[in-house]
Order: sequence, then C-alpha cells, then structure tokens
Amino acid sequence: MRIFKYPSKEAEARLLSIINRGLSFSRKDFMLVSGILEDVRKNGDRALIGYIRKFDSPSMDTGSLKVTMKEIDSASKSVGRPFISSLKRAIGQIEAFHKQQIRLSWINNERNGAFLGQIINPVDAAGVYVPGGKEGKTPLVSSVLMGSIPAKIAGVRRVVMVTPPTKDGSINPHLLVAAKMVGVDEIYKTGSAWAVAALAYGTETVQKVDVIVGPGNIYVTIAKKIVSGAVGIDMTAGPSEILVIADKSAVPEYAAADLLSQAEHDPLASSILVTDSMETAEAVERAVKAQMEKLERKDIAGKSISKYGAIMVVLDIPAAIGLSNRIAPEHLELQIENPFEYIGKIRNAGAVFLGNYTPEPVGDYIAGPNHVLPTAGTARFSSALSVDNFIKKTSLISYSKEAFFREAKDIIRLAETEGLGAHADSVRIRLKKKPDNKQ
Repeated sequence: MRIFKYPSKEAEARLLSIINRGLSFSRKDFMLVSGILEDVRKNGDRALIGYIRKFDSPSMDTGSLKVTMKEIDSASKSVGRPFISSLKRAIGQIEAFHKQQIRLSWINNERNGAFLGQIINPVDAAGVYVPGGKEGKTPLVSSVLMGSIPAKIAGVRRVVMVTPPTKDGSINPHLLVAAKMVGVDEIYKTGSAWAVAALAYGTETVQKVDVIVGPGNIYVTIAKKIVSGAVGIDMTAGPSEILVIADKSAVPEYAAADLLSQAEHDPLASSILVTDSMETAEAVERAVKAQMEKLERKDIAGKSISKYGAIMVVLDIPAAIGLSNRIAPEHLELQIENPFEYIGKIRNAGAVFLGNYTPEPVGDYIAGPNHVLPTAGTARFSSALSVDNFIKKTSLISYSKEAFFREAKDIIRLAETEGLGAHADSVRIRLKKKPDNKQ
C-alpha cells in the first residue's frame, strides 16, 4: 500500500485513478444486458427460465421458480439458534432506526383560503435483489434486512425478493429464514439481469413491482440503470470503498483491518487512509501487509490494495476532511481524537463511523442505519437506501374563490410570459364572475 504526500502530482494522479474507476460500463456489456431485458420483457417465463437454466440451475422449471412455504419451513429447521439470536438483534435495531424516517401527510391553511398539503403513500410493490454469493455458500443475509425492512416500514403491501439459486435449484436457508422474519411476501429463485427484468416488466409467474432495490454485480447494476424510469430504483452502485481518517491516536492494526474489510469485496474496491502523521501512515502500511497474508480472500484484497489503495499524508485533520469531502466516500471512518468535533465539517459521505470501536462492519450488519450506500462519489448528491425510496409524495391543492381572485393576475402574467395562452385563459375565464367567498 503506497504512501503519498498530498498534495503532489503523484498523489493527484493516484487519486484520479481511484475516483475515475467509477460507474463506467463497456458498450458490449450494456448491449448484452439490454438484449436480456428485452428478451424477458417479450417472452416472459420462457426467457427467464432459459437464463436460469443456462447460468445457474440446469433443472429449474416454472413450477419451482417460486419458493414454497415447505422450503421456508425446512430452512427454519436447518439454521442454528445463535444465528436466529443475532438476526433478531439486527432486525430490531434496523427497524428502530428506519422507523425514525417515517413521513406523515400534512396540510395547512395559512395562506388565507389556499388549502395546501402533501399526501404520503407507499408504493404497492417493491423488489429486493439479494446476491446469492458463491454457490450459495456466502449468503448476504444483511441485504435481505436492509432492502426489506424499510419497505415494510414504509407500508409496502407486497415485498418480493429475488436471489440466484444454486445448481440444485435451492436457496441458502439463512436467506430464507431472514426473509421470513422480516415479512417478505414472495421469493423467486432468479438473479442477475433477468431477475431485474422480471421485476421491472413482469412475467407469467412474477408480477412486476414499482421499485427495485439492492446491490448486485455489474449486470444487475446495468439492468437497474436501464429499467429506471419504468420502475424506481435506489441507485446504480459501484464497487465498495472506504476512507479512514487517522491521527496519532489511531490504532494502526484497527485501521488496517478496516481498509482490508472493503478490499476483500472486489478487485475494484478502493481503500484509502488519510492521515496527518507519517508515523501512523508507515505503521498502517506494515499492518496491511501483515494482515493481508492471513486473509482467505487475500488475492482479491491484494489486487484491490495494489491498484486502488492509497495512504495520503496531509498537513492536518481539517485538510483530511477537505480531501474526504472531495472524494465523497461510501464509508468514512474517523479514527481520531474527538471525532464528534468534526461532524459539522463533513458534507459528502454515505455513512460516517466515529471512533476506534466503530468499524465499518458494525454498519453493515447490526447498528441500524442502512448499508446500501452511494458509491463512486455519488454521495455528493445521493443518500443511503431508506424508507423514502418506497414512498410517493402527492401534492394537495385547493383554492377558495377569494384566494383564486387574489392571485389570478400573477398566474396570467407568468403564463403569458411563457407563451402559454391556454394556461392564461383557464384562469382568465374564471375572472368573469366576482368572488362571493364560496369555494
């Protein structure tokens, strides 16, 4: 993990290579996914089953596409009590956090006859994409919770989960138990771009949804980007990333472990340490090397650290915060003295982790905030997955005749400025009668 003094030409070049890895897609991949989406849109179950048989489960048929209650009950008997205990804690804390995000409809009549408001309604149906992990052996249980819980709290009546099956057509029991405990209504054994197509357009077996959320590989991300507009999506997420700001008070071994926690995700993941101490920089560099050798996924982590890892040594902590705001990281850790003093200076970050005992995995699994976060600098303008992704806001407007007459001339003037005569006429025609204070 190379150390750079920032600012410098060399450090800037490294930063740009990390920042610009971004969300770019090849034309070949885009066209491939577009073809899959169109195939499923036109041919429904036949196309969907064809892709599942080709890439995931050769024996899949339409009758076994939807997970049955028998499968869920069987899964419940195969997971251990310690897992259930941990799952209950995570669910309770994630629910408690997201309940704070509930929005209420509102109305007011403060403008003398102008009755205004906003109606909040949940979408009717939401799709939650859950990566299956390698042959079902690394089930992303947390993705079930983070996608489904805010949907249920928003009041979504139909929550649908899709996840790739293993070769024998099964789903990891931990995923099924998690889905049952958070109230998922339907589960389908399908993944990748064809699963997104089924959710967006519907097939004979899978009814379409209104919103699709959840992380996935590049094909899932491209598919979500393409269907956005036909349905709502949470975001087009890129590779995982972490930025750790550390001073002399930081524990180098902790910082190194946290950097590697993201590097092991993907060769494209980025892990950056920003520090005002060369001593800390060198200690973290040594700790990263030592810890990486012990990782089961050290090949992946090694590629990530080599290409998209960096240690930036800056003048002071305010300079570190400024650099972080420029990068707008998915995960930002403050391993510094008095981290709360700097909260007001942080403008761009998906989630902020404060102190030596708040590593990023705390947020991934159990703290409560959502772990589906903006990446690739999009924290400059977007937010974590939340209850808001599953609601619609409808404006409510009612003018009394008195209020209408009071503002009519202004409406006409603005409409005519825009050259929209019919707009002006729809107001002008109502001016033929004087107000009688009736609605």
